[in-house]
Order: sequence, then C-alpha cells, then structure tokens
Amino acid sequence: MMTIDEEQQALLNRAAEERELIFNRYSLGLDPTNQVDPWENPTYEIYHITDKYGFMHDSRLPDRRDSHEIQRTKIELERDKKWHKMLADWNPRHEKLRKRVFKGIPDRMRWPAWKKLLNVEESMATNEKVYQNMLDLSRKYSTEVRQIDSDVNRQFRDNLAFRERYSVKQVSLFNVLNAYSIYNPELGYCQGMACVAGVLLLYMQEEEAFWALNALIVNEKFAMHGLFIEGFPKLTRFLEHHDRIMLKIMPKLHKHFMKHNVDAILYSIKWFFVVFVERIPFSLSLRVWDIFLLEGDRVITAMAITILYLHKNELLRLKDMDTILEYLQVKLHKNFGYNDDYAIEALERVMKKLKEHKLDVPPPAKVNEFPTKPLGQFVEADVEKKIGRRRSEYTDTEKQVISDVILRQEQNAIEVQSTVSYETSECATETLQRMYNHFYIIYCYTLLTALTKFTSIS
Repeated sequence: MMTIDEEQQALLNRAAEERELIFNRYSLGLDPTNQVDPWENPTYEIYHITDKYGFMHDSRLPDRRDSHEIQRTKIELERDKKWHKMLADWNPRHEKLRKRVFKGIPDRMRWPAWKKLLNVEESMATNEKVYQNMLDLSRKYSTEVRQIDSDVNRQFRDNLAFRERYSVKQVSLFNVLNAYSIYNPELGYCQGMACVAGVLLLYMQEEEAFWALNALIVNEKFAMHGLFIEGFPKLTRFLEHHDRIMLKIMPKLHKHFMKHNVDAILYSIKWFFVVFVERIPFSLSLRVWDIFLLEGDRVITAMAITILYLHKNELLRLKDMDTILEYLQVKLHKNFGYNDDYAIEALERVMKKLKEHKLDVPPPAKVNEFPTKPLGQFVEADVEKKIGRRRSEYTDTEKQVISDVILRQEQNAIEVQSTVSYETSECATETLQRMYNHFYIIYCYTLLTALTKFTSIS
C-alpha cells in the first residue's frame, strides 16, 4: 500500500504524462500519424455554404448576387482604399477614425486595424521572445492544459479555420491560451478567453493574438481581467449598471423581466464575457468589436441596451422565462431582425442617450478587477492544482457572488414595486415573495455553479 507521499507523487506523474500527451498531439497537428477520434472531426456533408468569415451553414447560397450585395461590395472596396491611406499614416486621434469605425472596418482591413487599435506591434517589439518563453514553460508546468484542450475542441467548430481537429488555428488557440495562463498566473485560464482568443485568431497570427488578448485583459480601456478572475467583480459591476439603465430607460421591460424572474445574468453572460459573439449574427458582432476596440468597454453596456430596446415589443409579448431567454440567446443569433447598419446606428443613438443621462460609463472599477501581481514572472502551481484535485466547497469569493446576485434581485424587486400603481402593487408583492422562497436560493447556487464553469479548476 502506497504512503500519502507516494500516492501524491503518482498523481503528479500522471498529470505530467497527460500534459505531455496533449502537447504532443498539438505538436503533430495535421500529421497523418496523429491520433484523432472520429467524433472529433465533424463531417462536412450537411453544409452547403460558407460565408465570408469562414462559417458554414446548412443552406445554399443564391445563384446570383442581388443588387444590394453588389452595392455593398463596391462600398467596401472604396472603404478599403480610405483605410489603406489612414493606416499608412496612423493617428489614433484622426478626426475621421471614429466615423469610419462606426461605418464598419472593411473585413480585409481588420487585421492591420485591430493590431493598431490594440498596439500589438509595439507589444511584440518591447517583449521579444517573451511569448515563446511562456509557451515553453506552459509545456512543462501548465495546469490548465486539460480544460484548454477540451475548450479548443469546442470553439468555432462550424468555421473552416477551426473545423479540423489539430488544424493550424486550433494549435494556435491551444498555444495562446496555455502561454497566457503562465504569463498571467493570477488569472490563469477562464473558458470565456477561448472565444475571445478565437476571434482574434481569425484575423491575426499566433503571437499577435497573444499580445492582443493581453491588451484586452490588462488595458484599463477593456479590463477583461475583472470579467475572468474568480468572483467576476467586473460582471457584478456591469450587471448593476445594466439594471440602473433598464430602470431609467426601459422601466416597463425591466418590470416585465422581474415578473418572470429573468435576471440579466441569465442572458448577458456572453454579451459581457465575449462581446456578443454567438448571441447576435457574427457580422454584427464584428461591427461591435470594431467599436469596442476603439471606444472601450462602455460599448458593451450600450449594445446590451440597444438589443433590448430594438426588441422590447417582442420581449414584452413573451410570458415566461424560458421563451424570453430562448429569444435572446438563440433566435437573435439566427435572425437579428435588423440589418447591421441599422443596428449600429441604433447603438450610436443609445450611446448618445446614455451620455445625456450620465449613464454611459459604469461606476469606477475596484482594484480587484486588475492584475495585482507582475505579468510574465513564472509562478509554479501548488501540488493540489498540479494534481487537478477539484474543490468540494465554494470559496469565499464564490459565496460573495451568490450574495451579490440575491441582493441585486431583492433591490430590483423593491425598485419595481416602488414604481407601480396601487392597483398593481399586489402583483409586485407576489413577485418579491417568490424571490425569497427556497427555490430561488437554490437557483442562485445553480447559477453560480454555471458561472464557475467559466473558470478552470484543473
């Protein structure tokens, strides 16, 4: 019978062997000798078309392009020329930059434009060989490799770039996420990061995507560290701000959501964590990304309100939680109901309106939303994390998330009750009582469990 020390060493050896096995598969890439389970490579037969972004769809393209598409192509070619000139003489304070970004960065120009907006080339020049060092260290010490491997296998599998197991882009995504988990050990890895890095890799090379991801995480303009770190402090702050805006701008819809227990956290996770990818059509999410990279994270709350504003009449007709959530999470991704230009024009109007109400910027971030430890300094994980032993209890931070969700719901119910008339106050009281019952407390714990799936507990 093994001693405790011998058992622990055996578990460490097993974790190291698993890590090496996974890394070896990504090193082989598309080599015919690489082992790929049949289920890992979805077939192509059911797909008939591929859009301009590489996503496949189970319907056919029209035989001919309509006049509107031909006109859009001509306009984009003209914008290409203007962006070429502007990028050659780059000035982030250029008077026409904002106007052109809101019109949409031409797809061929996103690679150089996004790199400029995120200062990627400067980061690479001042951090020579850092990325490769982090990648080398991750092969020896990463404790996130199993979860990252699993998430890479799920990310954008309906896109040609990520469709084939161990394709070039899958390998790049795996490398970027593992290297970053070493570069920023305080954060490590969170599942939402796979989608963010995946979008970047559709337009960038591997190391470029690494530094772009770092800019999104640590730069105060974007500050995604606070979204992905344990406890999700930025998510809590943005949800509270979202509720304030709803109560001010769309009180009727806010009351409707509260009546049916539709907390913002249920529909806004992908809105806030990955900037609307996979919740609205990809072409529109790219337009939002363009503006996000220029304007910063205030765009996220504004776009959330824009979506609800454009669809409020339909949402008010839906009479239960499930149908409301299906509409926001599934239907709008398939058919947004408005073309991209109209949606972005609406976003610009909402941003202006929020500024008038002094609601365009959320309250200031707290210190726990930013890295507190040096980046790029290797910190070896403790034995429990190396072994991959899962916690059996919530941490104090996770318990605080539960408390925050419950408190926010109670405040929302009270605010809703204070805005309704005497005749309808009985309905609001019943809503408030439902929020205090045992089912709702269980619901909050279930919600936290779903949230913690975003964070890797290796």
